[in-house]
Amino acid sequence: MMVVEVSTQPVWSAGVPETLFEGQFSGNLGGLGGNTMYDVAPDGQRFVMIKVSEEQEAVGQINIVLNWFEELKRLVPTDN
Repeated sequence: MMVVEVSTQPVWSAGVPETLFEGQFSGNLGGLGGNTMYDVAPDGQRFVMIKVSEEQEAVGQINIVLNWFEELKRLVPTDN
């Protein structure tokens, strides 16, 4: 991942690219057929990525379960 300082005043200019960090990362977090390998936290201070373990292959699939608590309540009702 690279970073470069950009200035827009008085004219647009870009500084010298620098390495922000290195590593093997995997996945398509965009989910819509794009090639997005990361996402940025809403505060703009962190990245979300999947880091590939040196002993393992890249992750081929991630399962995300939404509303799991509602599904649990449906499958295991309580008598309250």
